[in-house]
Amino acid sequence: MMSAFMLLGGLHPMLWVLMPGLIALFTGIPFLLMCAKVQKPGAVLLMGIITGLIYFVTGQFTVIILITFVIGCGLAELARWGSRYGSFRGNTLAFVFFSLGMVGSPLPIWVMRDSFLSQISEQGMPADYITALEAASSPAMLIVLMVAPVIGAVIGAAITGAMFTKHFRKAGIV
Repeated sequence: MMSAFMLLGGLHPMLWVLMPGLIALFTGIPFLLMCAKVQKPGAVLLMGIITGLIYFVTGQFTVIILITFVIGCGLAELARWGSRYGSFRGNTLAFVFFSLGMVGSPLPIWVMRDSFLSQISEQGMPADYITALEAASSPAMLIVLMVAPVIGAVIGAAITGAMFTKHFRKAGIV
């Protein structure tokens, strides 16, 4: 799912800025199902490492995404530990933190703007995409970048909670 949204981010810069929120919206089920099944420390960290490797393989890896994933996964592990791994609320909070870790993909637009834009230009990104990306990199869009994964994670968790009640518990999965 994440790879599909990464590819969509190449179509328009706004999709790339909204990518962490869209990923959070659609990955609540696998994340929270994993949390329900694996009630031990390190599961979220392992998922973060796998996600980081996917970013690395697809060429979207920067030091910034490494930092945001380490922070996001660390806070997610603390949220799970604090809720004794079995709480849906604790796992939802962990999902919010994990989802915030994904902001590291588009965050270089704001953190290292000039060098990042020249880098993607050298990698063959079309000039009109770079121009649209520059226009989208306002302070207001930085707020959208940070809020979108929180909203997406909360909605994704709500959908997952309904799925747990309606399907997964009845089937004996959780």
